[in-house]
Amino acid sequence: MRLMLAAAVAAFLALPAAAQTPVERGKYLVESIAGCGNCHTPQGPNGPIMSRALSGGPPMVEGKLFTAQPSNLTSDHATGLGRYTDAELKLMIREGKRPDGSLIGPPMPFNFYRGLADADLDAIIAYLRTVPAVKNAVPKSVYNIPLPPAWTPPIAEPIEAPPRTDKVAYGRYLAGPLGHCLECHTPMGPDGRFQFDTMLGAGGLKFEGPWGISMSRNITSDPETGLGQWSDAEIEQAIRKGVDRHGRHLMPPMGYAYYAKVSAEDMTALIAFLRTLPPKKMP
Repeated sequence: MRLMLAAAVAAFLALPAAAQTPVERGKYLVESIAGCGNCHTPQGPNGPIMSRALSGGPPMVEGKLFTAQPSNLTSDHATGLGRYTDAELKLMIREGKRPDGSLIGPPMPFNFYRGLADADLDAIIAYLRTVPAVKNAVPKSVYNIPLPPAWTPPIAEPIEAPPRTDKVAYGRYLAGPLGHCLECHTPMGPDGRFQFDTMLGAGGLKFEGPWGISMSRNITSDPETGLGQWSDAEIEQAIRKGVDRHGRHLMPPMGYAYYAKVSAEDMTALIAFLRTLPPKKMP
């Protein structure tokens, strides 16, 4: 009898978790690893104004180069996403191209978003369709730099996410297309281009905001300036809670409130990938 009971329990535990609906998957992505609200939610004196979540965030100023205005992602038809078709939204998110052919400017990380899996992109859009409409006309962004004819080549082939069983590959997908961690944590060269080929993950980007000026950390495996001597638990604590291995509180704009919701499985994959980043010295 005990053997039968044990076998039944084991069989139950081996069952796969209930599959998420597209809306559930999209909600998880938007509110965790993608952290869309980190840029697209208004900020008040006490932090994000969640009653107006995703209705457009504060201006993002990059010196004299540009002032970007994070757009309204709610379902409002006049000022949000309600007026766009799913196909138009996919093109805007993945390739940075509006229906009229004009380009959306930085800092949207189109070089990463072009790698979003079809199923995840569909899920994100399905969830955004459910976000309550908030009427908020966001000003146009101002760019004092020329924008290219296109950010990426047209995407014509289907895109699938790596299998979750390959932790490093899936972690790379989380840190790249979904979370675009490697954009904020990779320095720019003198030409204003990200040094993805030579300094991937080395940190050093400066961010100015109500908190003052913060600098992105080195997330490579370098033992002196990176994560080489950090334990997995210490890395997870920094990502989820914004507290480093010495107990110091880290500064925005890291979206700790969003990353706190990353699943345990995804966090394990993300850290497994970070361990593979070759050591680089922070510039």
